[in-house]
Amino acid sequence: MIRITDSLAIDEDEIGWSAMRASGPGGQNVNKVATAVELRFDIGKAFLPEDLKARLRPLAGRQLTQEGVLVITAQETRSQERNREIALQKLIGLLRKAAHRPKRRIATKPTRASKARRLDSKSRHAQTKRLRSSRPDTD
Repeated sequence: MIRITDSLAIDEDEIGWSAMRASGPGGQNVNKVATAVELRFDIGKAFLPEDLKARLRPLAGRQLTQEGVLVITAQETRSQERNREIALQKLIGLLRKAAHRPKRRIATKPTRASKARRLDSKSRHAQTKRLRSSRPDTD
């Protein structure tokens, strides 16, 4: 089990791994060794709360396929094992971000003083405009 938060954990069997050749610098190592890692996590089949899944989908963005599979690639280092750790940390970070419930906004009414300030400001602005629009006599 991979611990995400105190109350949330995912099973390691829910994560699929595949290795591929990485792009970029690395000399002959790039052509010989599959160091890049692709992590696949099916959100639909995962044992996660539905509200967390709903928050995770927009957070994942382009990393989410149409089938609802989260695909994370890591090719930062020349070590496959280190890239696996990086991809797993990215997944854990996404899940932690999705696990955070946003605070509900409580609608409030403006105070009487704030209404008075707004109306006073509006009337001062209108007075300024009125003074600017008047034309002086040409005598």
